[in-house]
Amino acid sequence: MQTKQRLIVDMDGVLADVYSQFLNMEEAEFGIRQPLENLLGRPEREVFKHERNYVLTKGFFRGAPVIEGGVEAIRELDTKYDLFIVSAAMEFPLSLPEKLEWLKEHFPFLTWHQFVFCGSKTIIKGDIMIDDHFKNLDFFTGKTYLFTQPHNYGQDDKHHTRVSSWEEIRKILL
Repeated sequence: MQTKQRLIVDMDGVLADVYSQFLNMEEAEFGIRQPLENLLGRPEREVFKHERNYVLTKGFFRGAPVIEGGVEAIRELDTKYDLFIVSAAMEFPLSLPEKLEWLKEHFPFLTWHQFVFCGSKTIIKGDIMIDDHFKNLDFFTGKTYLFTQPHNYGQDDKHHTRVSSWEEIRKILL
């Protein structure tokens, strides 16, 4: 019997659109909405001065929209791969119930066995990882896909395959 390849998928910035949350909260607080070019190639904590307060706000993780195409792609990928959603959620422990509720709402076809909340993704092993942070991909021994987000835009990604949408991922992995 042939075993499926293990696919590791990040949550924030890959499935959950946290940039929308940052932009919306900043706009509500200060009445401004930064243009996209202000965000490119800069860490979230540098761009959003109250980033830490936002991620500690009740509802930040629960209310994030799903990145376009994510639900359909994960549904299809789940049939072909041994799929796990992995989130380094321990830095913000209050996010744990929100992230679990969010996953159960938007991905009801996945089981709780497929959700991994950890402190460091260096412990995660698999064949393929999709993430938006170099710090999570650089250690991974399998095939890596860097999901484009403003904070990683324009940065050297010669060790990872850059992808910009779930449609692009579907074409590659399905």
